[in-house]
Amino acid sequence: MGIHHVTAIAREPQRNLDFYAGTLGMRLVKLTINYDDPGTYHFYYGDELGRPGSLLTFFPWTGGRPGRQGTGQINGIGLGVPPASLGYWIERLLSRGVKYEGPTRRFDEQVLAFHDPDGLMVEVIATSRVAAITGWADGPVPAEHAVRGVNSVTIWEDGDAGSAGFLTGTMGFRPLAEDGNRFRFESGQDGLGTLVDLRRTPGFWRGDDGVGTVHHVAFRARDDAEQKARRDEITGAGVAVTEVRDRTYFRSIYFREPGGVLFEIATEGPGFTLDETAAELGTTLQLPARYEPMRPRLEVALPPLRLPHAEVFEE
Repeated sequence: MGIHHVTAIAREPQRNLDFYAGTLGMRLVKLTINYDDPGTYHFYYGDELGRPGSLLTFFPWTGGRPGRQGTGQINGIGLGVPPASLGYWIERLLSRGVKYEGPTRRFDEQVLAFHDPDGLMVEVIATSRVAAITGWADGPVPAEHAVRGVNSVTIWEDGDAGSAGFLTGTMGFRPLAEDGNRFRFESGQDGLGTLVDLRRTPGFWRGDDGVGTVHHVAFRARDDAEQKARRDEITGAGVAVTEVRDRTYFRSIYFREPGGVLFEIATEGPGFTLDETAAELGTTLQLPARYEPMRPRLEVALPPLRLPHAEVFEE
């Protein structure tokens, strides 16, 4: 059960677009709204088609309060790039004025760590796990160096909060390696979204949701049947799980793991070409049917955007 997507909280929509579609060169594959808060955008960034595992998404809450990074949270989103692209990313971050740490070696990978404009912890990870995945050919970053998607996430927990046992006993991960206070778990030996790290920080303060923090991580289910089976298994373990929620491009259930991180299980389909062609992805505001009558009001209320097109972010 690999990662489907990671969702975080930003503040200014345009600044978020400029950083992730511009500086990091990811494709905006869907421009929609937060279904639970329709006055807020929901941005989806990913590969050419927004395949599960490539997706990083944001709720940009203009005027939102800052969050506090701590335990019970994901603090570290690892974006996978090819090993030969490390030098390119050092030069790109330098040229864009992004302060970074590294490269440092973590297990068998080279890592560049930095913060996005809202303080979110992001990493570019040079890893052989992306070897079979091609980069987006029409973006501002050359395809051979492009971000392939989410390689890993890092959960901070206050000592042994039970997250390790939940990952292995319920979520289908297996222990892979450990280094000091960092414990690595994997759901597969290659491809994107196969790694979850636990970083144990006893006595560290508890995290608080807000701008600059991760809201949740979603894991993949092939279809509705697999999602239902996982839901039955999780509820059988005594964990409270939501009903299935239709997110148009996938269906979701939500629950919290023992350390407090919000987990989601999302189906792989129907996918982002449901209402746009592959060429049109991310070019217009898409609304679910129940909000379509509100379109005129929402388009006035939502902040105006300069959408990412190749000519805007060309080198």
